[in-house]
Amino acid sequence: MQSLDWASAEPDTVLNFWFPTDGHETDFDTHSAFWKWRMRGGADVAIRERYSNLTEAAAKGQLDHWVETPRGRLALVIALDQFSRSVWRGTPAAFAQDIKATRLVLDGLKNGHYDALPHVWEKAFCLIANAHCEGPDHLERMERSLSLAKALVETAPEHLRVSYRVVEDQNRLARDVVAKFGRHPHRNAVLGRVSTLAEEAYIAAGEFPHERKIPPTKEGIEQMLAKRAPGQFRR
Repeated sequence: MQSLDWASAEPDTVLNFWFPTDGHETDFDTHSAFWKWRMRGGADVAIRERYSNLTEAAAKGQLDHWVETPRGRLALVIALDQFSRSVWRGTPAAFAQDIKATRLVLDGLKNGHYDALPHVWEKAFCLIANAHCEGPDHLERMERSLSLAKALVETAPEHLRVSYRVVEDQNRLARDVVAKFGRHPHRNAVLGRVSTLAEEAYIAAGEFPHERKIPPTKEGIEQMLAKRAPGQFRR
């Protein structure tokens, strides 16, 4: 598959791929598949083959003009945050765009671009980018993301609400990791960082929020959430 010409790309080039109008939102099972394909590496091959040039252009600032609209800003966030992790997986470059992606999200929260996004799944990927970025304000940002994730649950379509309780819980888990370590320790080896003893124990356990097993059924998710925090999650 030939890589796209980034110079002729528009925000919809990214958004039509990442958020296709294929009816994924019509029921729980198809929406779960939508999330699994994107968040568990299923999109890696397609991104590397088709969007590598675009991802590099985004990283170099050649697509910065996209931020003028809510959808353009979202497309650039996806390219910087999600596509970078596929194109440069296993290398420091996978995380090199995190600061820029998070700044785009924070500015979008200020200027109304985030609120203008019509779908909860679009907003959720803004929160993911915010959670990915390490830094001195990381915990403060995670607290804000958790609050916004709770709001997504309330506005999600009823038949998909359990999926966004998972998004809320993922933000809570990531917040807890940041509160304990101040960073994402699972990146230490890739980034050449020395782990503390506590981080070594965490890494050895391998219970990372982004890799945990999500049950395939609504009932299984309800049981998982109830076990995680009894009384915390509302039906």
